Amino acid sequence: MKITRLGHAMLNIEYESLNILVDPFYSMNPGSSEEELKQYMESANVALLTHGHFDHTEGLSFIKEVNPKVQVLAQYELALILLNEGFNVMPLNISGTMKAAETTVQMTMVPAMHTSSYQEIHGNPTYAGVSCGFILESDQEETVYISGDTGLTVEMKIIQDLYEPKVAILSCSDILTMGAREAEYAIRHLLDVHTVIPVHNFPTEEEAKRREVLDGLKQSFPIVPMMVRHDVDLKERLKDHKTNVKIVGFGESLEL
Repeated sequence: MKITRLGHAMLNIEYESLNILVDPFYSMNPGSSEEELKQYMESANVALLTHGHFDHTEGLSFIKEVNPKVQVLAQYELALILLNEGFNVMPLNISGTMKAAETTVQMTMVPAMHTSSYQEIHGNPTYAGVSCGFILESDQEETVYISGDTGLTVEMKIIQDLYEPKVAILSCSDILTMGAREAEYAIRHLLDVHTVIPVHNFPTEEEAKRREVLDGLKQSFPIVPMMVRHDVDLKERLKDHKTNVKIVGFGESLEL
């Protein structure tokens, strides 16, 4: 399994023979270059959407141009919106599972505590159902829990008990998701994983591949500078814990 960080919440996961793209974010994504993003969008087999907010779906229109056959998995209400826009969408709802053809990979939608709307930066937002996370299971790889933009929720304990993930990709940026304090609690009391990858932190000026995009994002959304380096805080908080906190930089990959 190879996990590549492409944005604050955008990931590519090579899982068996699949390239699974999580929460595609393109034109306003300062974390990766356009060339990197295009490469992963063109090679994706599946796109998982945790909710409808622009920083998790804005890249879909570009994917439709370069890779229109990609299978999009989304929560029911969001899926209906995207079906009307011509996407190849498979609707799921909480606890629903889809098996990827010609693989042993199963993708299960799990609860997340967060809001969801679509096209919210383009006039009136459209209600997009509830937010979600995903469990990835395979006969050949370890089970992965993708939390999405969740707040702290007791459902994580059920997710751990039922699916037994070994790797957690956990939101940890505060303001709009869990911060380091809540993510620490989740690891110590709700999840039993050997590796946690904190995400949803935006790049600093030094980390941004596209500085002009970051500057525009900060101008439009003044909260963005508050959502940096909480992953470092989580690593410090868990330095005495058995779970390994792996901070994956933008454009970097982690092989497990």
